[in-house]
Amino acid sequence: MELQKLTNGHHQDFQHLEEGESPEQEEFLPHKSDGGKPPQFTDFEGKTSFGMSVFNLSNAIMGSGILGLSYAMSNTGIILFLILLTCIAVLSSYSVHLLLRSAGVVGIRAYEQLGKRAFGHPGKILAALVITMHNIGGKLEFWVSSDLIFKLPFFSWFLNGNYLIIIVSILIILPLALMRQLGYLGYTSGFSLTCMVFFLISVIYKKFNIPCPFDGFTNHTAENISIDGECEAKYFTINQQTAYTVPILAFAFVCHPEVLPIYTELRNPTKRRMQAIANVSILGMFVMYLLTAIFGYLTFYLNTEAELLHTYSKVDPLDTLILCVRVAVLVAVTLTVPVVLFPIRRALLQLLFPDKPFHWVRHISIALCLLFVVNLLVICVPNIRDIFGIIGATSAPSLIFILPGLFYIRIVSSEPMNSRPKIQAACFTALGFIFMSMSMTFITLDWVYGENRSGGGH
Repeated sequence: MELQKLTNGHHQDFQHLEEGESPEQEEFLPHKSDGGKPPQFTDFEGKTSFGMSVFNLSNAIMGSGILGLSYAMSNTGIILFLILLTCIAVLSSYSVHLLLRSAGVVGIRAYEQLGKRAFGHPGKILAALVITMHNIGGKLEFWVSSDLIFKLPFFSWFLNGNYLIIIVSILIILPLALMRQLGYLGYTSGFSLTCMVFFLISVIYKKFNIPCPFDGFTNHTAENISIDGECEAKYFTINQQTAYTVPILAFAFVCHPEVLPIYTELRNPTKRRMQAIANVSILGMFVMYLLTAIFGYLTFYLNTEAELLHTYSKVDPLDTLILCVRVAVLVAVTLTVPVVLFPIRRALLQLLFPDKPFHWVRHISIALCLLFVVNLLVICVPNIRDIFGIIGATSAPSLIFILPGLFYIRIVSSEPMNSRPKIQAACFTALGFIFMSMSMTFITLDWVYGENRSGGGH
């Protein structure tokens, strides 16, 4: 059942059970002994394996921003990019720790219910809105990848991407989005990750196949070949576009709306087991992100554009390998959409029907409404960096830093406010507000004063 409804007695039992654990002694959540093996949560008996859970969580992470990472590296330099990516990955893993710790104390595995437990009904609404905003932003990536396909000669009969977006939404996304449980999407998530591995292998291969300077570029680009350092890697770079880098990286590692649904359906759920799933998923995506960014950047250097595949198309618009990569990326992002729609539907169910049992009519109706509304937004998306920049600067800090820290402070009552875990959580939350404010300020200034925000263009 998608909704978790626990009695006050259950809450007291769980809190009593968890109060014996000291957060200082938990290094990313060692679990307590299974003993007689009663389920830690009585609201749902999960059946999803460790591997399928890793596939689903990795798919939720991977679908957010891998196409823009080479551009981010071109505006930070290799060393600064590595530092930022490592910090965001570690902080993302720590925030999962806070989230699981809060969920374990009160026996709740719904993000919105944690918000209600921490701040009452307004907290529940806030959590649901943040999740919805973030995951709709992730769905907008479908437009970016589909736009790459529509520019191919054999899709010239499409005036724009609208027809194919609607067809794919009805024939592929909708049936997968109607799955009752997220665990069923593990197979499609695995195939989606396979497509992105193919994308990564192609990026690495093209690094050794495309020369710099780029003789195959258009005349306009060829005029700039004589720029000093155009084919030289930079280790530290600060420029006007650097403001977009941190939001893009933050958005690239957000998987928090999917953590608790996956935890709900996990077989033999423990905090340590779920934290291990998160750590494996984040580490795997960290390696994929880093390799993609490095080899993409070392292929085009200063000519790297906000959307990596557009840069390849300037070398050879009809390159067979790149055409196959475009299709693979489209398939991968398409199969990510049902995973990111699941928490949105769950949030709406928590808000509108908190006490209702599962019903197929309600389940299907919400899925249809979500696809209809989101497709309207997808068709109107202007620019990939607008998506990643704005949403990364607002929802990503909330999901990674602010809400998990606040939940931990408010829910884990066994620790005093002057304890080390609570002080760390408070600093973590403050970091989220600082990050959000700085990112929005930089992006606003870039809009107001920047003469050419799009950099390389699309």
